[in-house]
Amino acid sequence: NNNEDTLKIEEVIINSNRIPVLLKNTPCAISLADSSVLDIMPKTCGAEEALRLVPGIRIENQHNGERVHISIRGQGILTERGLRGTGVLTDGIPVNDPSGFAPDLYDIDWAAVEKIEVLRGPAAGLYGTGGAAGVLNITVASGANKPAETSVEQIFGSNGFYKTFLQVKGTEGITDYGVFASNSGGDGYRQHQAFRSDKFYEKVSFRFSEKLSVTQIVSHTDYFHQNPEGLNLSQLDNPKQANPDAVPFNEYQKTNRTSSGASASYKINERNEIKSYAYYKTTDYKETSNKCAEYRNYSDPGAGIQYNFNFKTKKTDNVLGAGIDYKHQKINMYKLQSAPDYDRVESIDDTNIETDSLLANQIISQTGAGFFAFYKFKARKFNFLGNARYDFVDNELTDKMLGGDSAVTEKDFSQTSFRAGISYDFSDAVTVYSDFSQGFMPPSTEELAANPVGYSGFNTHLVPATSDCFEVGARGYIGKNLYYDFAAFKMNTENDFFRFKQSDRGNQEVFYGNAGNSRRYGLEAYIVYNILKNLKLSAAYSFADYQYTSSDIDPVYLDTAYVLTKPPADGQYLPDSPKHHLYAELLYKVKNLKISLASQYESEIVIYTDADIYAGKLDPAIYRNIQDGYNIFNAEVAYGFNLKKINAEFSISVRNFTDVSYMAFTEPDPDGNSYHPAPGREFFAALKIRF
Repeated sequence: NNNEDTLKIEEVIINSNRIPVLLKNTPCAISLADSSVLDIMPKTCGAEEALRLVPGIRIENQHNGERVHISIRGQGILTERGLRGTGVLTDGIPVNDPSGFAPDLYDIDWAAVEKIEVLRGPAAGLYGTGGAAGVLNITVASGANKPAETSVEQIFGSNGFYKTFLQVKGTEGITDYGVFASNSGGDGYRQHQAFRSDKFYEKVSFRFSEKLSVTQIVSHTDYFHQNPEGLNLSQLDNPKQANPDAVPFNEYQKTNRTSSGASASYKINERNEIKSYAYYKTTDYKETSNKCAEYRNYSDPGAGIQYNFNFKTKKTDNVLGAGIDYKHQKINMYKLQSAPDYDRVESIDDTNIETDSLLANQIISQTGAGFFAFYKFKARKFNFLGNARYDFVDNELTDKMLGGDSAVTEKDFSQTSFRAGISYDFSDAVTVYSDFSQGFMPPSTEELAANPVGYSGFNTHLVPATSDCFEVGARGYIGKNLYYDFAAFKMNTENDFFRFKQSDRGNQEVFYGNAGNSRRYGLEAYIVYNILKNLKLSAAYSFADYQYTSSDIDPVYLDTAYVLTKPPADGQYLPDSPKHHLYAELLYKVKNLKISLASQYESEIVIYTDADIYAGKLDPAIYRNIQDGYNIFNAEVAYGFNLKKINAEFSISVRNFTDVSYMAFTEPDPDGNSYHPAPGREFFAALKIRF
């Protein structure tokens, strides 16, 4: 029952600190999305469904599919695609490249996920360049109480959405395994917004002995998504239309990736343990725009090893650890000039017109390594966790269209960062914690490769952003019916980023610069309250006060020949960061019936970083700097039943059932094409069968 769900949190072990720590005693802000959350997802399609009850994280589904924008505590809000500064681990295998950039979450099928740990803030700096904002530690389900358990799910819904999901998992002898495959797609809410997705994931864990365990994974993803681009204010009278460039140029993104990896743990004896991982990924990527068709071929090998030394005294438990992470990435990239086809008949295809004008032909080679050490101390009710890490990232670009020394550009970054956190367990009702951490966010692959000087080469003006974060918090259980987790933080960032465009590079070409400094104040709260035996309330609330602060700015960003916009001024709020965000969900369970009702509220946000737009100095008919907030409601009814040895559940869901009009995503771009309208009322029906 729901009381049991609450009490289970007491026993949860968190592994996001690279060593096991009880959730209750973890000395930093951390959240867990488990089966109690993951069982209620109408589409099981986007990360915003799985992580809806995690405070401090902002997820925007730009195109009604799997392409999302994710930021944690305002870090990564300006990324055009992918995740910046947020580490992602899938069954212990890193997703991020050497710069800390995770290109997407397409490999993840949220219907197959067992749990997600979300470590919020630079306390995740133990993961290096991919941990300045936080970490998503994702575990895919495997193993069962029998040799084979099969699950089949079929979903249909509004805007042409469909999904077929098949999973087989089980336990046989020393082996736990899980395999899933899925096919999904949809037409999207807007014109030229269709997507299709095919996934395969295989995971096998071997427990060779009490000392040695090995997990092996293989995955393949093929994801295609049309890009309708943003609209300007004058086009919002028809929110379903695409930007006029989208259809003639057939703008889209296509990703085809195969990954393999393994992780292992070997317990030498009671005191000594070694953990390791290794992986290799290959990716073919294509993106079309109204200026060029960009082709990228990636190869990504990586490996890491960690040594833990455990020792105890009469009154203390201690763990000393050290390790190395190594990542490499090679990208073969070229760009061909695009041409429009104004007679093109809209369809889901990947054909586009490209001229023989070669705009770029280059090779990017990146190497990143991190050396870390940590210490965990426990004495009765007191816990301490501290770590230090040194990272360096080498970036080299070879322009094959040039010759001699001018063909090679190099940009290297390095940083040492620290973290220290303490917690004290007064009682089951109150555990308090405090943490100080530093984050290192070098320019990502995407930012470096977006060169405002030309179609090839690096943006050589970029420098890393660094941050210091201090947080305090409390978590605990009040009786058997209430669990709470509160956190408050202040974070200062130097050399924070902003986005800009250039007049002759098209709507889809986005560039990045260092805007100066910023400071962030935030409050985060999560509660689970069992109102009645069968009625549970879950809620996640975030307060965000994020502002740019004065600092010295590279003069190049004040040169109107280089950028179309001015950098943000002192006191400006960071874009795309609502002060208030609340997701609250009521769940009623009785026998085989499950009913949920949820509300998602978001206050208004600032759109632009440009100082003149922010101050209202530019035409308000083109630049409206404030995006209105919204409140939408979602509901689901599910009924489970048994047919002999078959367990089944049928559900009907409705999202935004009051049909509110709002924006799914707004971009801080100076051409005014900032608005991505969200869908209105949507219905979904799902049938799940397990045997």
